[in-house]
Amino acid sequence: MEAVEVNAGAWYLRALRNDDRLSDVPALTLLGVGDPAGYVADADAAWDDESRLIWAVCVPTTGELAALIGVDADGVTTGIARDGFDDALAAAVDPATRCAAALLDVEPAPLRTALPGR
Repeated sequence: MEAVEVNAGAWYLRALRNDDRLSDVPALTLLGVGDPAGYVADADAAWDDESRLIWAVCVPTTGELAALIGVDADGVTTGIARDGFDDALAAAVDPATRCAAALLDVEPAPLRTALPGR
């Protein structure tokens, strides 16, 4: 399936990006992702095969990645926030899990604080 953008009030959720207009690679590096470009590609593939929905939780005015949240096909919900952006992750939980429940027909589990995947 195509990635779905979600309005989370003061934040918005979008697919991860690494292109000539916007790159999440620097923010993913700050989160400790060892191969951030590969992580973006894996996240895209997971949307395609519906095995995991991973969103960048972003600052609406800049598109800057503040946190990640993901829900896999078994309903496991994971997320991690950059320093100073715990509120972004907290605000994303309900909209992300409601969207994933509808798209994947799963009952998402409570949030675990961990990097979604990899």
